[in-house]
Amino acid sequence: MINELKKLFLAGIGSAAYTYEKASKLIQEMVQKGRITVDEGKQLSEELKKTAIAKKEQIKPLNKTQLTSILDSMNFATKDDISKINERLDKLESKINNDN
Repeated sequence: MINELKKLFLAGIGSAAYTYEKASKLIQEMVQKGRITVDEGKQLSEELKKTAIAKKEQIKPLNKTQLTSILDSMNFATKDDISKINERLDKLESKINNDN
């Protein structure tokens, strides 16, 4: 479960980095095509960088209690839930085998 959350978190970071790269390339292309001036391109790049840094600072790591609360709200099966289901299945299989 933790690995999946790590992957999800890293995917979000990767997505943000990819978006930043794409936006930077778009600004460079606009400068090359003459749609904006070099100074405007630099200004847009700085604004983009400031926005990315501000968003990064807003992301705070979750503590165990917060993470547990989020997972509980998603209604995932716990280890206990799965163990109980396995016990019930074992009893049912045993019953079926004894009836035959």
